[in-house]
Amino acid sequence: MTKKPVVVVGSINMDLVARCPNIPLPGQTLIGTEFTTTPGGKGANQAVAVARLGYPVEIIGALGDDGFGDSLLKHLQQKGVNTDGVMRVPGPSGVALISVARDGANSIVVIPGANGMVTPEMVNAQADRIRNAGMVLCQLELRDETVLRVSQIAKEAGVPFILDPAPASDVPKELWKSVSWVTPNETEAAFYLVGDEPEPDDAARQFLSKGVSGVILKRGSEGSYIAQSGGHASWVPPFYVQAVDTVGAGDAYNGGFAVSLLEGHDPATAARFASAAAAVSVTKPGAQNAMPTRAEVEQLLVAALKK
Repeated sequence: MTKKPVVVVGSINMDLVARCPNIPLPGQTLIGTEFTTTPGGKGANQAVAVARLGYPVEIIGALGDDGFGDSLLKHLQQKGVNTDGVMRVPGPSGVALISVARDGANSIVVIPGANGMVTPEMVNAQADRIRNAGMVLCQLELRDETVLRVSQIAKEAGVPFILDPAPASDVPKELWKSVSWVTPNETEAAFYLVGDEPEPDDAARQFLSKGVSGVILKRGSEGSYIAQSGGHASWVPPFYVQAVDTVGAGDAYNGGFAVSLLEGHDPATAARFASAAAAVSVTKPGAQNAMPTRAEVEQLLVAALKK
């Protein structure tokens, strides 16, 4: 039986990465230790995460007509991502300026470039890809109205829709009602919630009250907290690894979660698989180049059972 693909609608960027002793403070100048250019963008990261796990995946997005656009398109294709839904537009491709500290912490500034050209009209032209998906993944590096249109098409077609609300921003209230799963980290959750650092159960209730069907709170070293509108909630324990670079960890998580759900696992099991994927990703530098293979994820899961 042919698997319905994961369809990612999202950003495709070139990451300009500076490694430094710590994240610069306002007004501070640091001497860095290394500079690299590497493929990124939350949409592209999640697409590559799915492909590396051996699951069919397509991406809908836009690239400029510059050299970055050429290399980013080639890279996605080499990683096994179907790029038939990628539009080339005049002007620069998206870029992200990333500082990575010695302990793996990072700060990121994103310049949308061609990603800003992904409009609801463009999404409408790709609507059949969304309708025929097994699951749709979105983030907030595209226009709000574009993400909303993707969610509407998915909901009308009965396709599960996972929203990574990053970077956190005010979104149309009606968007939440189309979300099957929302997956914020602690910083993103704080943006959307009422109260000073609410407990996970309260945070989950607040998201569910917005109309989403399920929520996963990514809590770093604490693991993740998963809750559904039916009332079931549970903690998913973390995997303890030596972090080298946390860029893309959340994207590895979302890709792993989507794949595991589509393979028939329950949400808690899928979250455990996703957590392992994220853990493997932080042990290697970069974003897309750090996305784990299925063998690496399964190896970590087996090793954890033996402890």
